[in-house]
Amino acid sequence: MTKQSEYGIGVDIGGSHITSAAINLETGEIFPESLFRMRVNSQGKAEHILLVWTECIQASMNTVGKENVKGLGVAMPGPFDYENGISLINDENQKKYISLYQLNLREHLAQRLNIQPGQLFFKNDAACFLLGEVFNGAAKGTHNSIGITLGTGLGSAIMINDDSKDAELWCSPFRNGVAEDYISTRWFLKRYYDLSGRNVADVKELSSLIQIDKTAKLVFDEFGSALGEFLKPLVLKYNPEVIVIGGNIANAWPLFIDPATKEIESVSKDIKIQKAILGEEAALIGAASLLA
Repeated sequence: MTKQSEYGIGVDIGGSHITSAAINLETGEIFPESLFRMRVNSQGKAEHILLVWTECIQASMNTVGKENVKGLGVAMPGPFDYENGISLINDENQKKYISLYQLNLREHLAQRLNIQPGQLFFKNDAACFLLGEVFNGAAKGTHNSIGITLGTGLGSAIMINDDSKDAELWCSPFRNGVAEDYISTRWFLKRYYDLSGRNVADVKELSSLIQIDKTAKLVFDEFGSALGEFLKPLVLKYNPEVIVIGGNIANAWPLFIDPATKEIESVSKDIKIQKAILGEEAALIGAASLLA
């Protein structure tokens, strides 16, 4: 086995699952046998949640040997005290993880995994997506970047001088509402219905109509223009080297990227616009990179 501290355990906490893996801190690659995903009842008691989390993380650690693990990086949705490892999630509407409210997860997990609390790091999940793409993905080697995830909602992160943080741009004022009103799956479905009177299940189904339905093409063109318009002030403010775009909608990349690029190039022709390449592994790799 390789030298100690070569691996970081990346952990991605989702609404219904936990995923963990051992990442080589030199290459940024996942050790294949170490990738585990387990279902968790996020509305359950704290003991259940911590038990499942511990089981999943321990399984990843065991594949490379605890002595070769430098520590853990955890991609965690907010609100959360990332510096101290304390959950601040207390949303009575969603009820996800509210049993963890005010718990010091750094202390709890360290004790259960028999590691030092100082070996545990927490970061916002959107920031971890961008960190992963910078560490070993589409933005590798850059120091200033913007990360956007397009899906059910609009995720965003900004990296300035290697420091990545959640940008929380979904609620920023845009046109006649907020950005997420125009840049999300919800907008696609509503816009297509408003123009055609027909329902589609998701963006994937809509993209399959592109060759036979002019309305579908129009909707993708409008989406691309909106995305570019949304990104323009960010480009002017942060002057990133690259914009990385991921999420499920990014699978339809060729259908919307040209109008988006055209908008962005109206303010800067120097910025690369890249499709994310790590998929769901980005947050895992980004979380582990906190140990690199």
